[in-house]
Formats: sequence, structure tokens, C-alpha cells
Amino acid sequence: MEILIASGIGVVTAAGIYLTLRARTFPVILGLTLLSYAVNLFLVSTGRLAINAPPIVHEGTKAYTDPLPQALVLTAIVIGFAMTAFVLVLALKARRELGSDHVDGRE
Repeated sequence: MEILIASGIGVVTAAGIYLTLRARTFPVILGLTLLSYAVNLFLVSTGRLAINAPPIVHEGTKAYTDPLPQALVLTAIVIGFAMTAFVLVLALKARRELGSDHVDGRE
């Protein structure tokens, strides 16, 4: 299970870096979004990968899941969605004013 999560995080990170290094604005936005998803997956995996384990420790509970990474990821998802929408509107405005969607503004 751990090797599957680690390789999934690696693939999403590699795709995000590849798209971030592109010269167009829309792939850059997608790359940054994929990088934020990879960070969210990493944060969730730091909270112990336990199946059917409660997030709150009760008496007699041997395995539990840490609720802090889950709360951090939930907050990061909301903030990431808002930032992606903002950057997308900025990219559309720059495309309309500059006439190009290259990151550096040149063809």
C-alpha cells in the first residue's frame, strides 16, 4: 500500500513539474494544480495509512488515524481551488490584453 501511494505521488509530481515548465499559461496552471494535489496526497499519507481506523482515540483503540493532516488537506483543497480560479482569470485577462498565452509574453 505504501509503495502504491509513494509511486502515485511521484507520478503526479512529475506530471506537475513537466506541465509547469511548459511555455503556455494553461499548462502552467494545470501543472501547479497537479503539484498541489501531490502535496495534498503527501499530507494525507503522513497521517498513517490505516483502513477503518477511527480519527479519535477511545479506550481500547489500538490503531487510529491522525485527524490533523486530514484537516490540513481539506483547508488546502479549498484554498487551492480559490487560487486556481484566481490565476485562471488572471491568465485569461493577460491573454486578452497581450494577444498571446505564452508565459513570457512572446511567441
